[in-house]
Amino acid sequence: MDYKAILEDIKPTVEETEEFNKFSKRLIDFLDATCRKEGINAKIALVGSVAKNTALKGKSDIDIFMAFPLDTDKKYLKEKGLYLAYKCNDEFNGEASEHFASHPYVTSIIEGYEVDIVPCYEISDGSQLKSAVDRTILHTRYVKANLGSGQEDEVLLLKKFMAMTGTYGSEFKVGGFAGYLCELLIIHYGTFEETLKAATKWNYGHCIDLENHGTAGSFKDPLVVIDPTDGNRNVGAALRLDKMGEFIQSSRNYLSSNNKKDYFYPLKRSLDKDDIIGEFEKRGSDLITIRFDIPEIPLDTLHPQLRKTTEALERKLNDEEFNVFKADYWSDEISNAVILLEMASSTLNNVKINIGPKVFINQACNNFSKKYGHENCYVKGDYLVHTQKREFNRARDLIEHIFTREHIGLIKVGKNLKKNIVDTHEFLAIDDLADFSDYLEFLDDFLNPGQHLVR
Repeated sequence: MDYKAILEDIKPTVEETEEFNKFSKRLIDFLDATCRKEGINAKIALVGSVAKNTALKGKSDIDIFMAFPLDTDKKYLKEKGLYLAYKCNDEFNGEASEHFASHPYVTSIIEGYEVDIVPCYEISDGSQLKSAVDRTILHTRYVKANLGSGQEDEVLLLKKFMAMTGTYGSEFKVGGFAGYLCELLIIHYGTFEETLKAATKWNYGHCIDLENHGTAGSFKDPLVVIDPTDGNRNVGAALRLDKMGEFIQSSRNYLSSNNKKDYFYPLKRSLDKDDIIGEFEKRGSDLITIRFDIPEIPLDTLHPQLRKTTEALERKLNDEEFNVFKADYWSDEISNAVILLEMASSTLNNVKINIGPKVFINQACNNFSKKYGHENCYVKGDYLVHTQKREFNRARDLIEHIFTREHIGLIKVGKNLKKNIVDTHEFLAIDDLADFSDYLEFLDDFLNPGQHLVR
């Protein structure tokens, strides 16, 4: 396939690249000059996809790292790192916010660009690692040294394909392929299409070890790509099994498709509120929609806790013999979160079977019979059981019981969410939230989970 037209749409123009490079140089020159003037021993480096010429059009966020010598005191690194970052922000009239990775760093909005200014230690290989961000400069160097002529375009095609099939992005919300992982795949397989062909033959635990570190046996992840700069790290560790599977299937679909161009552009779909709600009604499921306020915490903390809470609630309902057909969560990442439960059965009869010990265990059976009454016990298979009244025969009542201060411990809830769930949760109809930004997209994906994988 001729990818020229697609690359024109997804690749930054020469003018955009020149503008970005000039802007980045201004920031780097200022930080360099400040370090020299104030005697701060730090080397300033542009890192990330833009430095490697693998940034998609419109995704030119700037990553500037300040590398301090290995013997630098950690407290000094934090203090001077934040000092330099805020000084740069103020010099260019930016809007700064402080975040935390291995240590604090600053994200600044300057002239429309999002700029991360991050302190780190200067290392020459992974064995010297003192914080997780230290590898980033090594990653940039490795990719620039090993990505061949024209392969930057192959990376762009792979990233865009993944973005449009829902598998790009290593942040927890997505659980997909990181940009660095995409670059390593192209270095290994050569081209976008060869990467897809290879992916169709992957098995669980597939391993790529570009520098022959020989450490693959240390990892049990779905995809193992040994970091060329650190043999003790799997670049694919954040990739969820379902996202690996989705990439494999979308690769199969693409290679056999007559509409390959469509895979590089957003899915064409109708997001009519009435149509979506009508589709739910056709399924005949009972929907339970729970909205609650979210706390002010980083998104990479919020999303794991929302997923953990949703999965724990689903397990509890199934354990109590309610049948959850599907469960998922959504958040506007500002103030609201929603757990959506599609129930195959949300109402049960008033009695349930309490399973006791196997009939062959004499003392245990005597204790069970004594507790529940000999006349109330009987044998089912090889277990002694008895019939008892259910505490809850409606799923919603059980959820209401769980989401109280006294009983929230019945499920494993994200620790930062407990108070908000107890204090602010409410049951709503799905159309009550349809006016929230991108909520209809969530509902549409809930109904049609495979639609991004094929065109």
